Amino acid sequence: MAFKEFLNRKNIDITFKRYGIDAMSAMAQGLFASLLIGTILSTLGSLIHFETLVEIGNFAKGVAGPAMAVAIGYALQAPALVLFSLIAVGQASNTLGGAGGPLAVYFIAIIAAEFGKAVSKETKFDILVTPAVTIIIGVLLSQWCAPAIGKGATSIGNLIMWATTKQPFIMGILVSVLVGMALTLPISSAAICAAFGLTGLAGGAAVAGCCAQMIGFAFLSFKENRWSGLLSQGIGTSMLQMGNIVRNPKIWIAPTLVGAITGPIATCIFKLEMNGPAISSGMGTCGFVGQIGVITGWTNQIQENLRTSITAMDWIGLILICFVIPAILTPLIGTYLRKIGWIKEGDLKLED
Repeated sequence: MAFKEFLNRKNIDITFKRYGIDAMSAMAQGLFASLLIGTILSTLGSLIHFETLVEIGNFAKGVAGPAMAVAIGYALQAPALVLFSLIAVGQASNTLGGAGGPLAVYFIAIIAAEFGKAVSKETKFDILVTPAVTIIIGVLLSQWCAPAIGKGATSIGNLIMWATTKQPFIMGILVSVLVGMALTLPISSAAICAAFGLTGLAGGAAVAGCCAQMIGFAFLSFKENRWSGLLSQGIGTSMLQMGNIVRNPKIWIAPTLVGAITGPIATCIFKLEMNGPAISSGMGTCGFVGQIGVITGWTNQIQENLRTSITAMDWIGLILICFVIPAILTPLIGTYLRKIGWIKEGDLKLED
């Protein structure tokens, strides 16, 4: 009873909602405000040959770990000293976690924040004790656990790379579904694609899967979230739906099925390739980085005399796979899921 009272006094709420929904949703926002927006800016800067914009984007990408950790601490209602101390924890866990950095940040930042909250204002030396406890616990956990989490993410990457060696139809389904799901999960599809150099035909399938998730969720949830939700998910990130997926995993069925459809269409019919930066393969329609990457690859191939021009079929394939098919098929599948009661009113509503 005394321990429970202590937890209540410290606002340590050990519940699924606090950790599985609030913290995860906040982490998605932290990821968008650093790695994703940074990639958009640096990609745009490279495209228009504006080095200052590239540098700005690189700075934003460099603080992805701290941004996610602070966002998690904010969701856990951590005191100021704990919140600021999570900057170091996020940097350590994201760096040591490798491709699985965001997932490592998620688990480790929660633990470090709660320990920091537990000791906060319990001594006369709070300005020393609270940051020390938060940082020491967070960094030690990063050293012990983050590499293992990173290996788990690596196994996902190996599976994706294995899929790329197979025939286009099966590869298109596997890569599209796996990378698309990784984009919505807190493990960073962009980081995985960058770490494993996922380009070419497999990169095209990855783009298809990411677009299926982002455009799919944007149109599937239009009734609940209207235009703000359409934009935040369609050119932001489908990770915003992660909290809702935790509550009702069935909302994930429609965009994932669409990814299984658009993936092989990309690889078998339109031969869509990502020959731009590998990280663009995992960005989908986020700031249109995926599409910019594909177009950049086309222009690079023209300069290298690997193609003579960008054909009408190229443009048709890019538009259909990235926008039109997900925008049409996902709500259609969603209508059926609503009819049978698998998706209920409010299941897709994003928090303001």
